[in-house]
Amino acid sequence: MNDMFHNAPETGKPFKLSRRGFIGASLGALVLGVNLPARRAIAQAAETIAPGRRVSAFIEIRPDSTVLFRSAFIEGGQGVFTAMAQIVGEELDVDPADFTVEGAPPGPDYLLVGGGRFTGGSMSVRMSYDAMRQLGASARMMLLQAAASQLDVPVDELSTEPGRVVHAATGQSVPYGDLADAAADLPVPEDVALRDSADFRWIGKPVERLDAHDKSTGKAQYTIDLTLDGMLHAAVQHSPRLGGEPDELQNESEVSEMSGVHSIHRLPGAVAVVASSWWRARMAVEALQVTWSEPAPGPAHAMPAGFSTEAHMAHLKGTTGDGIDFEAEGDAEAALAGAAKVVEATYDAPYLAHGQLEPPSALARWNDDGTLELWVPNQAPEMFQADAAKVAGIEPGKVIIHSPILGGFFGRHFLYQSANPFPQAILLAKAVGRPVKLIWSREEEFLRDTLRPMSVARFRAGLDDDGLPVALHAVAAGEGPGGRWFGGEPDKVDSTAVEGIAGKVYAIANRRVGHVHVDDPAIIGFWRSVGHSMNDFFYETFFDEMADAGQQDPYELRHRLLADSPRHRNLLEAVADLSGGWQRGPFEAGDGTRRARGVAMASPFGSEVATIAEVSIRQGEVVVHDVWVAIDPGSIVNPAIIEAQVNSAVALGLSSALFEEVVYVDGMPQARNYDGYPILTPDRMPRVHVRIIESGAPMGGIGEPGVPGVPPAVANAVSALTGRRVRSLPLSKLDLAEGGEA
Repeated sequence: MNDMFHNAPETGKPFKLSRRGFIGASLGALVLGVNLPARRAIAQAAETIAPGRRVSAFIEIRPDSTVLFRSAFIEGGQGVFTAMAQIVGEELDVDPADFTVEGAPPGPDYLLVGGGRFTGGSMSVRMSYDAMRQLGASARMMLLQAAASQLDVPVDELSTEPGRVVHAATGQSVPYGDLADAAADLPVPEDVALRDSADFRWIGKPVERLDAHDKSTGKAQYTIDLTLDGMLHAAVQHSPRLGGEPDELQNESEVSEMSGVHSIHRLPGAVAVVASSWWRARMAVEALQVTWSEPAPGPAHAMPAGFSTEAHMAHLKGTTGDGIDFEAEGDAEAALAGAAKVVEATYDAPYLAHGQLEPPSALARWNDDGTLELWVPNQAPEMFQADAAKVAGIEPGKVIIHSPILGGFFGRHFLYQSANPFPQAILLAKAVGRPVKLIWSREEEFLRDTLRPMSVARFRAGLDDDGLPVALHAVAAGEGPGGRWFGGEPDKVDSTAVEGIAGKVYAIANRRVGHVHVDDPAIIGFWRSVGHSMNDFFYETFFDEMADAGQQDPYELRHRLLADSPRHRNLLEAVADLSGGWQRGPFEAGDGTRRARGVAMASPFGSEVATIAEVSIRQGEVVVHDVWVAIDPGSIVNPAIIEAQVNSAVALGLSSALFEEVVYVDGMPQARNYDGYPILTPDRMPRVHVRIIESGAPMGGIGEPGVPGVPPAVANAVSALTGRRVRSLPLSKLDLAEGGEA
């Protein structure tokens, strides 16, 4: 493993794979990483590089005509590596199955998200789709030009078949691998024709996942799997409250004598043990008896000793005023004043943990040349590189970031300074003079995880004499992660705090969405579908309250209010059709259980989603039998990946609706592992039915849009079944009697 980066290929040449690189490639995919550092250094020095244009930064064609592709986006189970192979392969004319894809290093070539780069926000494919098609087409043209020279024929007499250039007139063909060296010397063409979508062979098709085999056979390598020669292992014990520092280590001498222990270290807010194995490090660090100082007043987001989620929720519910306008149409106040009936309700949602399968980890090595190498789960290599440089006290160009595949992330592997282990790994590796791999235990992860913010929303709706809404007024209270991590402005609303309440397409003439900012004492972060994950629950469940108050069927009212939005109306009709026709209930199912259905719509991340859930009550608990999801992402790359993403989104959305809640008492989380933080178990997973609709609208996201509709659809079904309004999650807090009686 420590030989991964010794060799450097010839650089600046597209398709070029050096002999040493080829030898390495023939020995295994991991060794292909030898090509990266030199390219990285050049990429970082080239300030004028246009992102997504330099073929050599992304594509290497091997002698066997297979392709190594460096993805700007990190694979975390969402299928982006396969999608990239489909998009580039379509234009390059290489079967996606002949691609090897890996995460690209930091560099300007990969800044494809508005001049920046991160894997998140369901943006990877939709933000890079055009650029990646152009990239593949450019590479194909360079191969054609190289073949024209080699065969001494006009380039317009040539065509391609997967992996080769063909001269039909003479029957000659040349594999891409034989053309790579010559093509490498050609300039990247400025303009190339793209394939007509009617001729797509892989885009839009359920191409098999490239990562499925390795993940199914245990060959996939995550950061926690990596080893380096001479490596030591580390485990940490954090201060129970963020901001506390270690004072006395009462039994340091005793612990230092434990088997395998190399050394004991004090870190900012933590203590660490470095040992010969992670288990020995963990046993030792947990045996340390540490006296912690209380967080000093003043540091940002140091956790107060008296903080509790109960008190913070009460504070949010006690906020008054309409806050700052985010969205306004018509005159909501005047319409409310003149309404025949006014409906009011307040909703809340708790903190949530990420609960990703792979615990946080980092592997650090200081090299003799003064560079620092980091293998670290991350969603933003450039951000991690810059921050690591500050921690290490060296130039960013001396920090080499490796981005292994992620074992799930859901927003967890963003750059959260207090919630990432890599700064600790850097310090420990420096202190011991050897590579160090640090893994946080699940207990330390629950202690330092960033949280989906807690939030409250107050709604008022005005109905006319026919029970139809003429006004909707909503005020959300809390703090959004966007403002926390990207900076907020006092007179502007952080969109991540209101998305899902704002942006609704229902034809309500007078509406207003405002926000009251309340500092959140906890370290909040991005959670799958961000603000939509709770705000669509608020809005869509209040919608049903509004419908019931006006004696309207909630599905029919949605359908009526979408009369001028054919895309959304079609989607609503599609999910009803998928479910066999809308029926709210309660009704008796074939097995004799009493059931009901709920419906919800959401517009997250450029996609449109309609969801129906069917529930019953068994032994006082909500049972979700089926979830039907119609999703319109505009256009698609891989329907199988979309269906898988929707299934996983249903699981996560349902888990959050039924069980999940982070509780703080005395400034500390009460759950330190899954025994105290229940999540959805396989036996509670419903049947999921998916219909994908391509409306032709601009391409939307896929990773997150399936989440927001699930909690409100389930909550609305529970309300229909029990007659009880659900205004707070999780549903496990409700006391429901057998048979759906309240």
